[in-house]
Amino acid sequence: MPSLVEALSTDVGAAFAALELPAELGQVIESDRPDLAPYQCNGALAAAKRAKRNPREIAQAVADRLTAAHPDLKIEIAGPGFLNLTPPLEAYSAQANAIAADDRTGGAPSSEPLKLMIDFGGPNVAKPMHVGHLRSSVLGDCLQRLMRFRGHDVVSDIHLGDWGLQMGHLITELEDEQPDLPYFDAGLTDGYPAEAPVSIEDLSRLYPQASAKAKDDAARNERSRKATAELQAGRPGYRALLAHFIAVSIAALKADFDALGVHFDLWKGESDVNDLIPEVVEDFKSKGVAEESEGALIVRVARDTDKKELAPLILVSSAGAALYATTDLATILERRRQQDPQLILYVVDLGQSDHFEQVFRASYKAGLAEEGGLEHVKFGTVNGTDGKRLRTRAGGTFKLADLIGEARDRARTRLHEAGLGDSLPEAEFESVARSVANAAIKFSDLQNVRTTNYIFDLDRFVSFEGKTGPYLQYQAVRIKSVLRKAAEQGLQAGDISVGDAAEAALVRRLDGFGAALARAERDRAPNVLCEHAYGLAQAFSGFYAACPILPEKDAAIRASRLNLAATTLRQLELVLGLIGIDVPERM
Repeated sequence: MPSLVEALSTDVGAAFAALELPAELGQVIESDRPDLAPYQCNGALAAAKRAKRNPREIAQAVADRLTAAHPDLKIEIAGPGFLNLTPPLEAYSAQANAIAADDRTGGAPSSEPLKLMIDFGGPNVAKPMHVGHLRSSVLGDCLQRLMRFRGHDVVSDIHLGDWGLQMGHLITELEDEQPDLPYFDAGLTDGYPAEAPVSIEDLSRLYPQASAKAKDDAARNERSRKATAELQAGRPGYRALLAHFIAVSIAALKADFDALGVHFDLWKGESDVNDLIPEVVEDFKSKGVAEESEGALIVRVARDTDKKELAPLILVSSAGAALYATTDLATILERRRQQDPQLILYVVDLGQSDHFEQVFRASYKAGLAEEGGLEHVKFGTVNGTDGKRLRTRAGGTFKLADLIGEARDRARTRLHEAGLGDSLPEAEFESVARSVANAAIKFSDLQNVRTTNYIFDLDRFVSFEGKTGPYLQYQAVRIKSVLRKAAEQGLQAGDISVGDAAEAALVRRLDGFGAALARAERDRAPNVLCEHAYGLAQAFSGFYAACPILPEKDAAIRASRLNLAATTLRQLELVLGLIGIDVPERM
Protein backbone atom coordinates (compact mmCIF):
# COMPACT_ATOMS: atom_id res chain seq x y z
CA MET A 1 0.00 0.00 0.00
CA PRO A 2 1.82 3.16 -1.17
CA SER A 3 1.64 6.19 1.09
CA LEU A 4 0.27 9.50 -0.12
CA VAL A 5 3.86 10.76 -0.43
CA GLU A 6 4.78 7.76 -2.58
CA ALA A 7 1.65 8.07 -4.74
CA LEU A 8 2.22 11.79 -5.27
CA SER A 9 5.90 11.19 -6.06
CA THR A 10 4.87 8.70 -8.75
CA ASP A 11 2.41 11.17 -10.29
CA VAL A 12 4.75 14.16 -10.16
CA GLY A 13 7.63 12.00 -11.42
CA ALA A 14 5.52 11.02 -14.43
CA ALA A 15 4.90 14.69 -15.16
CA PHE A 16 8.65 15.41 -15.10
CA ALA A 17 9.30 12.37 -17.31
CA ALA A 18 6.73 13.63 -19.82
CA LEU A 19 8.88 16.75 -20.11
CA GLU A 20 11.89 14.51 -20.83
CA LEU A 21 13.32 15.18 -17.39
CA PRO A 22 14.34 12.51 -14.82
CA ALA A 23 11.33 11.10 -12.96
CA GLU A 24 13.26 11.18 -9.69
CA LEU A 25 12.97 14.98 -9.75
CA GLY A 26 9.33 14.44 -8.83
CA GLN A 27 10.16 13.30 -5.29
CA VAL A 28 7.48 14.70 -2.97
CA ILE A 29 8.06 15.40 0.72
CA GLU A 30 5.94 16.68 3.57
CA SER A 31 5.96 20.45 3.43
CA ASP A 32 8.12 22.55 5.73
CA ARG A 33 5.32 25.13 5.48
CA PRO A 34 2.18 23.11 6.29
CA ASP A 35 0.27 26.38 6.57
CA LEU A 36 0.65 26.72 2.79
CA ALA A 37 0.26 23.08 1.72
CA PRO A 38 0.79 19.63 3.25
CA TYR A 39 3.18 18.41 0.53
CA GLN A 40 5.81 19.94 -1.71
CA CYS A 41 8.17 19.10 -4.54
CA ASN A 42 11.37 21.06 -5.16
CA GLY A 43 12.45 19.22 -8.30
CA ALA A 44 11.90 22.14 -10.65
CA LEU A 45 14.93 23.92 -9.18
CA ALA A 46 17.23 20.99 -9.93
CA ALA A 47 15.58 20.52 -13.34
CA ALA A 48 16.25 24.15 -14.20
CA LYS A 49 19.99 23.68 -13.81
CA ARG A 50 19.90 20.55 -15.93
CA ALA A 51 17.67 21.99 -18.67
CA LYS A 52 19.00 25.56 -18.38
CA ARG A 53 15.49 26.91 -18.12
CA ASN A 54 13.60 29.09 -15.65
CA PRO A 55 12.51 26.91 -12.68
CA ARG A 56 9.07 28.53 -12.47
CA GLU A 57 8.55 27.79 -16.14
CA ILE A 58 9.35 24.13 -15.54
CA ALA A 59 7.18 24.06 -12.41
CA GLN A 60 4.27 25.48 -14.42
CA ALA A 61 4.70 22.85 -17.13
CA VAL A 62 4.69 20.11 -14.49
CA ALA A 63 1.66 21.65 -12.79
CA ASP A 64 -0.23 21.79 -16.09
CA ARG A 65 0.34 18.10 -16.75
CA LEU A 66 -0.60 17.19 -13.19
CA THR A 67 -3.79 19.22 -13.35
CA ALA A 68 -4.77 17.51 -16.59
CA ALA A 69 -4.25 14.07 -15.07
CA HIS A 70 -5.51 14.85 -11.56
CA PRO A 71 -7.94 17.78 -11.64
CA ASP A 72 -8.80 17.36 -7.95
CA LEU A 73 -5.18 17.91 -6.86
CA LYS A 74 -4.62 21.50 -5.76
CA ILE A 75 -1.29 22.81 -7.07
CA GLU A 76 0.37 26.13 -6.33
CA ILE A 77 3.75 27.43 -7.44
CA ALA A 78 5.66 29.34 -4.79
CA GLY A 79 8.97 31.22 -4.71
CA PRO A 80 11.46 30.31 -7.41
CA GLY A 81 9.55 27.17 -8.44
CA PHE A 82 8.41 25.12 -5.44
CA LEU A 83 5.35 22.99 -6.13
CA ASN A 84 2.88 23.05 -3.22
CA LEU A 85 0.44 20.13 -3.36
CA THR A 86 -2.85 19.60 -1.53
CA PRO A 87 -4.69 16.31 -2.20
CA PRO A 88 -8.50 16.29 -2.11
CA LEU A 89 -10.19 15.13 1.08
CA GLU A 90 -11.34 12.02 -0.80
CA ALA A 91 -7.69 10.97 -1.12
CA TYR A 92 -7.27 11.22 2.65
CA SER A 93 -10.43 9.18 3.18
CA ALA A 94 -9.26 6.42 0.86
CA GLN A 95 -5.84 6.29 2.48
CA ALA A 96 -7.29 6.26 5.99
CA ASN A 97 -9.61 3.36 5.15
CA ALA A 98 -6.73 1.41 3.62
CA ILE A 99 -4.63 1.92 6.76
CA ALA A 100 -7.56 0.95 8.98
CA ALA A 101 -8.08 -2.26 7.02
CA ASP A 102 -4.38 -3.21 7.20
CA ASP A 103 -3.34 -5.46 10.10
CA ARG A 104 -0.03 -3.60 10.19
CA THR A 105 -1.65 -0.14 9.89
CA GLY A 106 0.51 0.75 6.92
CA GLY A 107 3.78 -0.65 8.26
CA ALA A 108 4.98 -2.77 5.36
CA PRO A 109 7.71 -5.39 5.85
CA SER A 110 11.13 -5.07 4.25
CA SER A 111 11.40 -6.09 0.61
CA GLU A 112 14.76 -7.75 1.37
CA PRO A 113 14.46 -9.82 4.56
CA LEU A 114 17.77 -10.82 6.11
CA LYS A 115 19.01 -13.39 8.58
CA LEU A 116 20.75 -11.33 11.21
CA MET A 117 22.10 -11.41 14.74
CA ILE A 118 22.08 -8.62 17.27
CA ASP A 119 24.79 -8.67 19.93
CA PHE A 120 23.84 -6.47 22.87
CA GLY A 121 23.69 -6.44 26.63
CA GLY A 122 27.26 -7.37 27.42
CA PRO A 123 27.12 -7.50 31.24
CA ASN A 124 29.89 -9.22 33.15
CA VAL A 125 29.52 -12.27 35.33
CA ALA A 126 29.64 -11.48 39.05
CA LYS A 127 29.05 -7.76 38.53
CA PRO A 128 25.64 -6.12 39.00
CA MET A 129 24.40 -4.24 35.97
CA HIS A 130 24.84 -0.49 36.13
CA VAL A 131 23.35 2.43 34.23
CA GLY A 132 26.02 2.02 31.57
CA HIS A 133 24.20 -1.14 30.46
CA LEU A 134 20.95 0.77 29.99
CA ARG A 135 21.55 2.07 26.49
CA SER A 136 22.78 -1.20 24.98
CA SER A 137 19.81 -2.98 26.55
CA VAL A 138 17.01 -0.71 25.36
CA LEU A 139 18.61 0.12 22.01
CA GLY A 140 19.33 -3.52 21.22
CA ASP A 141 15.87 -4.61 22.31
CA CYS A 142 14.19 -1.93 20.19
CA LEU A 143 16.25 -2.97 17.18
CA GLN A 144 15.37 -6.64 17.57
CA ARG A 145 11.67 -5.75 17.84
CA LEU A 146 11.90 -3.43 14.82
CA MET A 147 13.82 -5.91 12.67
CA ARG A 148 11.40 -8.73 13.45
CA PHE A 149 8.43 -6.55 12.60
CA ARG A 150 10.12 -5.69 9.33
CA GLY A 151 10.27 -9.39 8.52
CA HIS A 152 13.91 -10.20 9.25
CA ASP A 153 14.96 -13.48 10.88
CA VAL A 154 16.58 -12.23 14.09
CA VAL A 155 18.61 -13.96 16.81
CA SER A 156 19.78 -11.90 19.78
CA ASP A 157 22.72 -12.76 22.03
CA ILE A 158 23.64 -11.19 25.37
CA HIS A 159 27.37 -12.01 24.95
CA LEU A 160 28.32 -12.29 28.62
CA GLY A 161 31.71 -11.22 29.89
CA ASP A 162 32.62 -14.49 31.61
CA TRP A 163 36.26 -15.02 30.67
CA GLY A 164 39.45 -13.37 31.77
CA LEU A 165 41.20 -12.09 34.86
CA GLN A 166 38.00 -11.30 36.76
CA MET A 167 37.29 -15.04 36.93
CA GLY A 168 40.74 -15.65 38.38
CA HIS A 169 40.07 -12.97 40.99
CA LEU A 170 36.83 -14.66 42.00
CA ILE A 171 38.35 -18.12 42.22
CA THR A 172 41.30 -17.05 44.36
CA GLU A 173 39.25 -14.84 46.67
CA LEU A 174 36.74 -17.64 47.22
CA GLU A 175 39.62 -20.01 47.95
CA ASP A 176 40.89 -17.60 50.61
CA GLU A 177 37.48 -17.54 52.28
CA GLN A 178 36.53 -21.20 51.85
CA PRO A 179 39.74 -23.18 51.21
CA ASP A 180 38.11 -26.53 52.00
CA LEU A 181 35.72 -26.43 49.04
CA PRO A 182 36.33 -29.42 46.73
CA TYR A 183 36.86 -27.18 43.69
CA PHE A 184 40.34 -26.28 44.95
CA ASP A 185 41.52 -29.91 45.24
CA ALA A 186 43.72 -30.32 42.16
CA GLY A 187 43.46 -34.10 42.45
CA LEU A 188 39.66 -34.07 42.15
CA THR A 189 38.21 -34.10 38.63
CA ASP A 190 34.48 -34.67 39.13
CA GLY A 191 31.71 -35.15 41.67
CA TYR A 192 31.39 -31.45 42.49
CA PRO A 193 28.29 -30.18 44.33
CA ALA A 194 25.29 -29.27 42.19
CA GLU A 195 24.49 -26.31 44.41
CA ALA A 196 26.51 -23.13 43.97
CA PRO A 197 28.79 -22.25 46.89
CA VAL A 198 28.09 -18.53 46.34
CA SER A 199 25.17 -16.16 45.89
CA ILE A 200 25.10 -13.08 43.63
CA GLU A 201 25.73 -11.01 46.77
CA ASP A 202 28.85 -13.07 47.44
CA LEU A 203 30.08 -12.57 43.90
CA SER A 204 29.41 -8.83 44.07
CA ARG A 205 31.52 -8.69 47.22
CA LEU A 206 34.32 -11.09 46.24
CA TYR A 207 35.30 -9.45 42.96
CA PRO A 208 35.94 -5.90 44.22
CA GLN A 209 37.75 -7.34 47.26
CA ALA A 210 40.12 -9.31 45.09
CA SER A 211 40.57 -6.53 42.56
CA ALA A 212 41.48 -4.03 45.28
CA LYS A 213 44.03 -6.41 46.80
CA ALA A 214 45.59 -7.16 43.41
CA LYS A 215 46.16 -3.47 42.67
CA ASP A 216 48.56 -3.13 45.58
CA ASP A 217 49.97 -6.66 45.65
CA ALA A 218 51.77 -7.98 42.58
CA ALA A 219 51.94 -11.49 44.02
CA ARG A 220 48.20 -11.47 44.66
CA ASN A 221 47.57 -10.35 41.08
CA GLU A 222 49.88 -13.03 39.73
CA ARG A 223 47.96 -15.64 41.71
CA SER A 224 44.76 -14.56 39.97
CA ARG A 225 46.49 -14.65 36.60
CA LYS A 226 47.64 -18.20 37.25
CA ALA A 227 44.15 -19.25 38.26
CA THR A 228 42.80 -17.66 35.10
CA ALA A 229 45.30 -19.58 32.97
CA GLU A 230 44.41 -22.84 34.70
CA LEU A 231 40.71 -22.14 34.21
CA GLN A 232 41.23 -21.51 30.50
CA ALA A 233 43.39 -24.61 30.24
CA GLY A 234 40.46 -26.65 31.54
CA ARG A 235 41.13 -27.36 35.22
CA PRO A 236 37.94 -29.26 36.23
CA GLY A 237 37.36 -27.64 39.62
CA TYR A 238 37.75 -24.15 38.22
CA ARG A 239 35.48 -24.93 35.27
CA ALA A 240 32.85 -26.21 37.72
CA LEU A 241 33.13 -22.98 39.70
CA LEU A 242 32.79 -20.94 36.51
CA ALA A 243 29.57 -22.78 35.69
CA HIS A 244 28.23 -21.83 39.14
CA PHE A 245 29.34 -18.21 38.73
CA ILE A 246 27.58 -17.99 35.36
CA ALA A 247 24.37 -19.64 36.56
CA VAL A 248 24.10 -17.41 39.63
CA SER A 249 24.87 -14.29 37.60
CA ILE A 250 22.37 -15.11 34.84
CA ALA A 251 19.60 -15.60 37.39
CA ALA A 252 20.29 -12.11 38.76
CA LEU A 253 20.69 -10.58 35.31
CA LYS A 254 17.40 -12.02 34.14
CA ALA A 255 15.64 -10.28 37.02
CA ASP A 256 17.00 -6.91 35.88
CA PHE A 257 16.27 -7.56 32.21
CA ASP A 258 12.79 -8.86 33.01
CA ALA A 259 12.13 -5.65 34.95
CA LEU A 260 12.98 -3.72 31.77
CA GLY A 261 11.05 -6.08 29.53
CA VAL A 262 14.22 -7.02 27.63
CA HIS A 263 14.81 -10.59 26.48
CA PHE A 264 17.52 -12.51 24.61
CA ASP A 265 17.42 -15.64 22.48
CA LEU A 266 20.92 -16.73 23.47
CA TRP A 267 22.71 -16.39 26.81
CA LYS A 268 26.20 -17.14 25.59
CA GLY A 269 29.50 -15.75 26.76
CA GLU A 270 33.15 -15.58 25.85
CA SER A 271 33.81 -18.92 27.55
CA ASP A 272 31.56 -20.69 25.04
CA VAL A 273 34.08 -20.14 22.25
CA ASN A 274 37.29 -20.91 24.13
CA ASP A 275 37.72 -24.23 22.32
CA LEU A 276 37.54 -22.47 18.95
CA ILE A 277 40.39 -20.04 19.67
CA PRO A 278 43.24 -22.42 18.61
CA GLU A 279 41.43 -23.03 15.31
CA VAL A 280 41.03 -19.30 14.69
CA VAL A 281 44.69 -18.64 15.47
CA GLU A 282 45.88 -21.43 13.17
CA ASP A 283 43.56 -20.25 10.40
CA PHE A 284 44.89 -16.70 10.58
CA LYS A 285 48.46 -18.02 10.57
CA SER A 286 47.94 -20.40 7.66
CA LYS A 287 46.39 -17.65 5.55
CA GLY A 288 49.30 -15.33 6.25
CA VAL A 289 46.99 -12.83 7.91
CA ALA A 290 48.72 -13.04 11.30
CA GLU A 291 52.39 -12.27 11.86
CA GLU A 292 54.79 -12.24 14.78
CA SER A 293 55.78 -8.93 16.33
CA GLU A 294 57.79 -8.55 19.53
CA GLY A 295 56.72 -12.00 20.69
CA ALA A 296 53.02 -11.44 19.99
CA LEU A 297 50.88 -12.60 17.11
CA ILE A 298 49.23 -9.62 15.41
CA VAL A 299 47.00 -8.77 12.45
CA ARG A 300 47.76 -5.50 10.67
CA VAL A 301 44.44 -3.82 9.86
CA ALA A 302 45.49 -0.26 8.96
CA ARG A 303 44.58 1.01 5.49
CA ASP A 304 46.12 3.71 3.34
CA THR A 305 42.81 5.59 3.35
CA ASP A 306 42.61 5.82 7.17
CA LYS A 307 42.41 9.34 8.56
CA LYS A 308 43.86 8.20 11.87
CA GLU A 309 46.24 5.40 12.70
CA LEU A 310 44.61 2.12 13.65
CA ALA A 311 46.80 -0.17 15.73
CA PRO A 312 47.20 -3.84 14.79
CA LEU A 313 44.85 -6.36 16.37
CA ILE A 314 46.68 -8.53 18.90
CA LEU A 315 45.59 -12.11 18.27
CA VAL A 316 47.85 -13.70 20.89
CA SER A 317 49.80 -11.69 23.47
CA SER A 318 53.54 -12.02 24.03
CA ALA A 319 52.62 -14.06 27.14
CA GLY A 320 50.74 -16.51 24.94
CA ALA A 321 47.24 -15.43 26.03
CA ALA A 322 44.22 -14.96 23.81
CA LEU A 323 42.63 -11.55 24.28
CA TYR A 324 39.18 -9.99 24.07
CA ALA A 325 39.55 -9.48 20.30
CA THR A 326 40.46 -13.16 19.90
CA THR A 327 37.25 -14.29 21.61
CA ASP A 328 35.28 -11.90 19.40
CA LEU A 329 36.79 -13.50 16.31
CA ALA A 330 36.03 -16.97 17.66
CA THR A 331 32.46 -15.85 18.36
CA ILE A 332 32.08 -14.78 14.72
CA LEU A 333 33.25 -18.24 13.66
CA GLU A 334 30.77 -19.93 16.02
CA ARG A 335 27.89 -17.76 14.80
CA ARG A 336 28.75 -18.44 11.18
CA ARG A 337 28.59 -22.18 11.83
CA GLN A 338 25.51 -22.19 14.04
CA GLN A 339 23.32 -19.36 12.72
CA ASP A 340 25.06 -18.26 9.50
CA PRO A 341 23.74 -14.69 9.65
CA GLN A 342 24.05 -12.33 6.72
CA LEU A 343 24.60 -9.44 9.12
CA ILE A 344 25.68 -9.08 12.76
CA LEU A 345 24.87 -5.86 14.61
CA TYR A 346 26.99 -5.02 17.66
CA VAL A 347 25.10 -2.58 19.90
CA VAL A 348 28.02 -1.29 21.96
CA ASP A 349 29.13 2.17 23.11
CA LEU A 350 31.23 4.58 21.06
CA GLY A 351 34.28 3.91 23.21
CA GLN A 352 34.69 0.50 21.56
CA SER A 353 34.80 1.88 18.01
CA ASP A 354 38.48 1.15 17.37
CA HIS A 355 38.17 -2.33 18.86
CA PHE A 356 35.33 -3.29 16.53
CA GLU A 357 37.02 -1.72 13.53
CA GLN A 358 40.05 -3.93 14.26
CA VAL A 359 37.91 -7.05 14.68
CA PHE A 360 35.84 -6.39 11.56
CA ARG A 361 38.83 -5.70 9.35
CA ALA A 362 40.67 -8.74 10.64
CA SER A 363 37.57 -10.87 9.99
CA TYR A 364 37.26 -9.62 6.42
CA LYS A 365 40.98 -10.04 5.81
CA ALA A 366 40.87 -13.68 6.88
CA GLY A 367 37.59 -14.44 5.14
CA LEU A 368 35.88 -15.08 8.46
CA ALA A 369 33.03 -12.77 7.45
CA GLU A 370 31.80 -11.16 4.24
CA GLU A 371 32.74 -7.52 3.74
CA GLY A 372 29.96 -5.40 5.26
CA GLY A 373 28.52 -8.31 7.22
CA LEU A 374 29.55 -6.83 10.57
CA GLU A 375 28.25 -3.49 11.85
CA HIS A 376 28.95 -1.51 15.00
CA VAL A 377 25.75 0.24 16.15
CA LYS A 378 27.47 2.73 18.43
CA PHE A 379 25.97 5.03 21.03
CA GLY A 380 26.87 7.78 23.49
CA THR A 381 26.74 7.96 27.28
CA VAL A 382 24.02 8.53 29.87
CA ASN A 383 24.90 11.63 31.89
CA GLY A 384 23.56 13.27 35.01
CA THR A 385 22.19 16.79 35.16
CA ASP A 386 25.76 18.00 35.80
CA GLY A 387 26.71 16.80 32.32
CA LYS A 388 28.98 14.05 33.65
CA ARG A 389 28.36 10.30 33.58
CA LEU A 390 25.34 9.45 35.72
CA ARG A 391 26.35 8.65 39.28
CA THR A 392 24.65 8.09 42.62
CA ARG A 393 24.42 10.99 45.06
CA ALA A 394 27.43 9.50 46.84
CA GLY A 395 29.37 9.54 43.57
CA GLY A 396 29.31 5.78 43.01
CA THR A 397 28.19 3.72 40.04
CA PHE A 398 24.43 3.77 39.63
CA LYS A 399 23.18 0.17 39.68
CA LEU A 400 20.53 -0.49 37.07
CA ALA A 401 18.25 -2.17 39.61
CA ASP A 402 18.42 0.95 41.79
CA LEU A 403 17.62 3.17 38.81
CA ILE A 404 14.59 1.04 37.94
CA GLY A 405 13.46 1.13 41.59
CA GLU A 406 13.80 4.89 41.77
CA ALA A 407 11.88 5.28 38.50
CA ARG A 408 9.03 3.24 39.92
CA ASP A 409 8.95 5.37 43.07
CA ARG A 410 8.79 8.53 40.97
CA ALA A 411 6.08 6.99 38.77
CA ARG A 412 3.90 6.22 41.79
CA THR A 413 4.30 9.77 43.06
CA ARG A 414 3.57 11.33 39.68
CA LEU A 415 0.49 9.16 39.15
CA HIS A 416 -0.92 10.30 42.49
CA GLU A 417 -0.07 13.94 41.74
CA ALA A 418 -1.88 13.73 38.40
CA GLY A 419 -4.89 12.06 40.00
CA LEU A 420 -4.35 8.94 37.90
CA GLY A 421 -4.86 5.38 39.07
CA ASP A 422 -6.32 6.33 42.45
CA SER A 423 -9.42 4.22 41.83
CA LEU A 424 -7.46 1.18 40.69
CA PRO A 425 -6.92 -1.91 42.88
CA GLU A 426 -3.46 -1.92 44.44
CA ALA A 427 -2.08 -4.69 42.22
CA GLU A 428 -3.27 -2.93 39.07
CA PHE A 429 -1.89 0.40 40.27
CA GLU A 430 1.52 -1.21 40.86
CA SER A 431 1.40 -2.72 37.37
CA VAL A 432 0.65 0.72 35.92
CA ALA A 433 3.48 2.30 37.92
CA ARG A 434 5.94 -0.31 36.61
CA SER A 435 4.73 0.32 33.07
CA VAL A 436 5.03 4.11 33.44
CA ALA A 437 8.54 3.78 34.92
CA ASN A 438 9.69 1.65 32.00
CA ALA A 439 8.13 4.05 29.52
CA ALA A 440 9.97 6.94 31.17
CA ILE A 441 13.32 5.12 31.11
CA LYS A 442 13.08 3.75 27.58
CA PHE A 443 11.60 6.75 25.79
CA SER A 444 14.05 9.11 27.48
CA ASP A 445 16.88 7.06 26.01
CA LEU A 446 15.51 6.09 22.62
CA GLN A 447 14.22 9.54 21.61
CA ASN A 448 17.83 10.75 21.30
CA VAL A 449 20.02 10.29 18.27
CA ARG A 450 21.91 7.25 19.52
CA THR A 451 25.42 8.58 18.85
CA THR A 452 24.87 11.55 21.17
CA ASN A 453 25.16 11.72 24.94
CA TYR A 454 22.03 12.70 26.84
CA ILE A 455 21.05 14.06 30.26
CA PHE A 456 19.05 11.66 32.42
CA ASP A 457 16.47 13.72 34.30
CA LEU A 458 14.02 11.32 35.92
CA ASP A 459 11.67 14.02 37.21
CA ARG A 460 11.14 15.30 33.67
CA PHE A 461 10.95 11.86 32.09
CA VAL A 462 8.10 10.60 34.31
CA SER A 463 5.91 13.59 33.45
CA PHE A 464 2.58 13.07 31.71
CA GLU A 465 3.14 16.27 29.77
CA GLY A 466 5.64 17.01 27.03
CA LYS A 467 7.69 14.64 24.94
CA THR A 468 7.82 11.65 27.31
CA GLY A 469 6.92 7.99 27.35
CA PRO A 470 4.22 8.47 30.02
CA TYR A 471 2.59 11.20 27.90
CA LEU A 472 2.31 8.75 24.99
CA GLN A 473 0.86 6.10 27.29
CA TYR A 474 -1.68 8.59 28.61
CA GLN A 475 -2.79 9.50 25.09
CA ALA A 476 -3.26 5.83 24.22
CA VAL A 477 -5.18 5.19 27.45
CA ARG A 478 -7.41 8.17 26.65
CA ILE A 479 -8.29 6.65 23.26
CA LYS A 480 -9.03 3.34 24.97
CA SER A 481 -11.39 5.16 27.32
CA VAL A 482 -13.25 6.76 24.39
CA LEU A 483 -13.60 3.43 22.59
CA ARG A 484 -14.72 1.71 25.79
CA LYS A 485 -17.45 4.32 26.34
CA ALA A 486 -18.51 3.98 22.70
CA ALA A 487 -18.87 0.22 23.11
CA GLU A 488 -20.91 0.70 26.29
CA GLN A 489 -23.26 2.95 24.31
CA GLY A 490 -23.51 0.42 21.51
CA LEU A 491 -21.72 2.69 19.02
CA GLN A 492 -19.67 1.15 16.23
CA ALA A 493 -16.95 2.38 13.89
CA GLY A 494 -17.68 2.84 10.20
CA ASP A 495 -16.02 3.94 6.97
CA ILE A 496 -13.71 6.91 7.38
CA SER A 497 -14.75 10.07 5.61
CA VAL A 498 -12.31 12.94 6.15
CA GLY A 499 -14.01 16.31 6.27
CA ASP A 500 -11.94 18.41 8.67
CA ALA A 501 -8.38 19.72 8.54
CA ALA A 502 -7.57 18.08 11.88
CA GLU A 503 -8.74 14.74 10.52
CA ALA A 504 -6.53 15.17 7.44
CA ALA A 505 -3.57 16.05 9.66
CA LEU A 506 -4.10 12.86 11.67
CA VAL A 507 -4.28 10.78 8.50
CA ARG A 508 -0.97 12.28 7.32
CA ARG A 509 0.66 11.16 10.56
CA LEU A 510 -0.81 7.67 10.26
CA ASP A 511 0.36 7.59 6.66
CA GLY A 512 3.96 8.32 7.67
CA PHE A 513 4.36 5.05 9.57
CA GLY A 514 5.87 3.08 6.69
CA ALA A 515 8.50 5.72 5.97
CA ALA A 516 9.37 5.96 9.67
CA LEU A 517 9.88 2.19 9.85
CA ALA A 518 12.11 2.14 6.78
CA ARG A 519 14.24 5.03 8.02
CA ALA A 520 14.53 3.60 11.53
CA GLU A 521 15.77 0.33 10.06
CA ARG A 522 18.13 1.94 7.58
CA ASP A 523 19.78 4.22 10.13
CA ARG A 524 19.42 1.86 13.13
CA ALA A 525 17.58 4.83 14.62
CA PRO A 526 14.92 4.17 17.28
CA ASN A 527 14.58 7.94 17.70
CA VAL A 528 12.69 7.97 14.38
CA LEU A 529 10.06 5.67 15.90
CA CYS A 530 9.86 7.94 18.95
CA GLU A 531 9.33 10.97 16.71
CA HIS A 532 6.58 9.18 14.84
CA ALA A 533 4.83 8.10 18.04
CA TYR A 534 4.98 11.63 19.46
CA GLY A 535 3.79 13.22 16.21
CA LEU A 536 0.91 10.74 16.03
CA ALA A 537 -0.12 11.45 19.63
CA GLN A 538 -0.03 15.19 19.02
CA ALA A 539 -2.06 14.87 15.83
CA PHE A 540 -4.66 12.84 17.69
CA SER A 541 -4.78 15.45 20.43
CA GLY A 542 -5.48 18.13 17.82
CA PHE A 543 -8.12 15.93 16.19
CA TYR A 544 -9.75 15.15 19.55
CA ALA A 545 -10.00 18.86 20.40
CA ALA A 546 -11.37 19.90 17.02
CA CYS A 547 -13.58 16.94 16.14
CA PRO A 548 -15.98 15.66 18.84
CA ILE A 549 -16.39 11.91 18.73
CA LEU A 550 -19.01 10.66 21.16
CA PRO A 551 -20.98 13.96 21.30
CA GLU A 552 -21.22 14.08 17.48
CA LYS A 553 -24.88 13.86 16.44
CA ASP A 554 -24.30 12.74 12.84
CA ALA A 555 -24.06 8.93 13.04
CA ALA A 556 -21.88 8.57 9.93
CA ILE A 557 -19.41 11.23 11.07
CA ARG A 558 -19.29 9.73 14.56
CA ALA A 559 -18.65 6.22 13.15
CA SER A 560 -15.91 7.64 10.92
CA ARG A 561 -14.19 9.35 13.83
CA LEU A 562 -14.46 6.23 15.97
CA ASN A 563 -12.64 4.32 13.23
CA LEU A 564 -9.96 7.01 13.04
CA ALA A 565 -9.52 6.83 16.82
CA ALA A 566 -9.34 3.02 16.81
CA THR A 567 -6.82 3.02 13.95
CA THR A 568 -4.70 5.60 15.73
CA LEU A 569 -4.71 3.47 18.87
CA ARG A 570 -3.65 0.36 16.96
CA GLN A 571 -0.76 2.13 15.29
CA LEU A 572 0.29 3.98 18.44
CA GLU A 573 0.34 0.75 20.47
CA LEU A 574 2.26 -0.95 17.67
CA VAL A 575 4.94 1.75 17.56
CA LEU A 576 5.20 1.86 21.36
CA GLY A 577 5.53 -1.93 21.34
CA LEU A 578 8.48 -1.63 18.96
CA ILE A 579 10.05 0.83 21.38
CA GLY A 580 9.42 -1.64 24.20
CA ILE A 581 6.62 0.29 25.92
CA ASP A 582 3.31 -1.31 26.83
CA VAL A 583 0.05 0.57 27.32
CA PRO A 584 -2.16 -0.05 30.38
CA GLU A 585 -5.87 -0.49 29.88
CA ARG A 586 -6.57 2.43 32.19
CA MET A 587 -4.89 4.90 34.49
